[in-house]
Amino acid sequence: MKYNFKAPCSKKKLRAIRDFIGKNLKKHNLDDIEINMIVLAVDEVCANLIIHSHDCDPNESLELNMNVDAKHEGVTFEIIDRGEGFNILKYKEPSLDDIVRNKKKGGLGLMLVKRIMDHIEFKSSPRKNICKLYKKFENH
Repeated sequence: MKYNFKAPCSKKKLRAIRDFIGKNLKKHNLDDIEINMIVLAVDEVCANLIIHSHDCDPNESLELNMNVDAKHEGVTFEIIDRGEGFNILKYKEPSLDDIVRNKKKGGLGLMLVKRIMDHIEFKSSPRKNICKLYKKFENH
């Protein structure tokens, strides 16, 4: 089952993105913990794109395509934008000791994305960037 959502690059739209993901995952009888983890991961990627790649410019937008596979074994997200590309696969996560020692705010979101999702792909061209996230459902 496929779902699509397009949103302006505004932090105010993050709630709508989370609601879109959660509402559509609930249709597939997942437990709340699994839904919340998936929502957290996708929200983090979208927030980073909105804030860092688009400087919260509501004149720009991102597309979110969600596809629950036919056997309900997992879900794939495609997040498409036209901002400055950021390859999550090349992100070197800081150690927790460094984050605590430097009292740095942030830095944990992408670490969570990598731990929650089962597979991540990133493709960039001069016209668009596509971040694909895949999660296998736990109880299916």
